[in-house]
This record gives sequence, C-alpha cells and structure tokens, in this order.
Amino acid sequence: MVKLLEPQTMLKDRYKIAGPIGQGGMGAVYRAEDTLLPGRICAVKEISPDPDIEPEMLTQLQEQFRQEASVLARLDHPNLPKVSDYFTHSGREYLVMDFVPGHDLRELIDDALKENRFIEEAQVLDWADQLCSALAYLHEQTPPILHRDIKPSNIKLTPTGLIKLVDFGLVKLLTSDEARTVTVVQGQGTAAYTPLEQYGGDDTHTDIRSDIYSLGATLYHLLTGRSPMTARERFLRPEALVFPRTINPAISPGVEHAILRALALHPDRRPATMTAFQTMLHQAGAPAQIAPLLLGLREWRGALRANLALIAIAGILMLLALIITP
Repeated sequence: MVKLLEPQTMLKDRYKIAGPIGQGGMGAVYRAEDTLLPGRICAVKEISPDPDIEPEMLTQLQEQFRQEASVLARLDHPNLPKVSDYFTHSGREYLVMDFVPGHDLRELIDDALKENRFIEEAQVLDWADQLCSALAYLHEQTPPILHRDIKPSNIKLTPTGLIKLVDFGLVKLLTSDEARTVTVVQGQGTAAYTPLEQYGGDDTHTDIRSDIYSLGATLYHLLTGRSPMTARERFLRPEALVFPRTINPAISPGVEHAILRALALHPDRRPATMTAFQTMLHQAGAPAQIAPLLLGLREWRGALRANLALIAIAGILMLLALIITP
C-alpha cells in the first residue's frame, strides 16, 4: 500500500492536501485546497506506478498518462467531474478534479438495506439516464473513452440530485494500437461489475459494451440490494445469476430484461451502445416469465452451433438404426 501524503503537504506550490478521501492499491484520492483560487476545494487523484518497473517503461507510461490526462481535461459534461490539472511530483502522477460533495450510491444501497427496503425503480432509472448520458458522451469521443470501473461506490449523488461518475482511475483510450493503451492508471476493475473480457489484463477485446456490462451490474445492485455473481463464476455456473425480480418483485419486467441483456457474458449479446441500453430500460421489453426462456434459447443456440458435427453424426446413426431394424 502506498504511503499517504500528510495533511498540509503542498503539491505544485498550489494544492494543499487536507486529507485522504480514499485509497487503493495504485494510489489515493485526497481532498485539497486550491491556494491560487481561494475557497475552491478539489479532489487530487494520486497514481503510483510499480516501484520495480524499468526506467524506460516508466518514462513511456508517464508520457502516456500525460496524453490521456490531457484528453480528460478537455471533457465537459454535467455528470462528469471537471479535470482541471495534471502533473508529476516525486515520481507519482496526479489528476486534479472538481471535488464532488454528497454520498456515493453504495452508501445509499447500505442505507436502504438497513431500513429493509429497496431503492425505488423510478429513482434508479433517473440515475441510469444521467449515467447513460455521461457514458455515451465518453464513448463518442475521438478516440472513444472507456471508464472501466463503473460501480456504486464510484457514483455520487450531489445535494442537488445530480449524479456524478467520479473516478477516472481506470480510463482507457480505444486506439488502433492496442499495445500502447496499457497505462499506469489502468486496472481490472471490481469483480462483481467486471465483464469477462476485462479479466486478466487482456484488453484486446474490451470496447464500449464492457462499460454497458458494468452499468448493468450497477443497476442490478441498486435495484436488488445485492451485487450480481461475477462473470467468471457465471461462466462456470450459468445458473448462478439470480434474476432481479426474484429478489425484488417490484422491478418492472422490461427493466429486468434490459439489465439481463446488459449482463450477457458475450459482448455481442449486449446492447450495442449506451443510447440503445437507455432506450431498452424505458421500453416494456420481454415479460419476466419470457426473459429466462429467451436467455435459455440463446445458450441453447450457442451449444447447438458448437456441437453441430456431433448432432449430425448422432442423427445419421439414428437413421441407420431405423433402416437396419426389422
């Protein structure tokens, strides 16, 4: 674990550290005062590369961090915190963003569980609309930007009711040169919200549908009070995923259907874009009784395609048996 900066530490002769907001394996986030703009409070994200990394690789990663940070600094969307600065200090990389007040959605889930209730679907759909808007905006950039760590604890509800997707820590630019997209700010995400293609550090198959999976898992958690089974466990045991309406019958069948589509293990079975997913959330969709059948039919079609040769041989053998049987 990286040693935290002490309170009152000055960064870049401008940002006075007040204290940590959170900490992870690759760094920390601090609340800080911008001394050049009295009264402005900001969030400073610190990213610490592996101390054993080769100097040449470290230089490459730092350069790419600066390139990606410059892209983030150009973003402007009401549901994203504004990145206002980035710099290197004592071998660590820093992003300076708006400080977002309020509670994260994981805290709101925990509060609902303590009160033995579910968060209202209408409220969750309002949050989903704001998140879809922010993520569609990221995905429409040139090159597209993936967030890669969407989860309730990375989403804040401000006192005004505005949702903010606060953590850019795992951002990835989709470029034609995939070998150059692995950076010091990248990681694997959080298991319950991570699609199968994002496991193991192999990013050659991740695209905007990876964020759709993570948002689907987040909405599942918000509506049911529990996170879904991990993609890895579902790959080994497809029946492990409990359907949302089994836990919370108040969920609309169409909303359940949209979430299940977003949680498809194969990217091709998910909605193609955030806008398509948002539209699906507001449509009637498939009735709850039909949704499991639809998913089951997809699995059966996959199994039939994979075993077509064996099925053909079995059919021939059955035909021969009928011919030679007196």
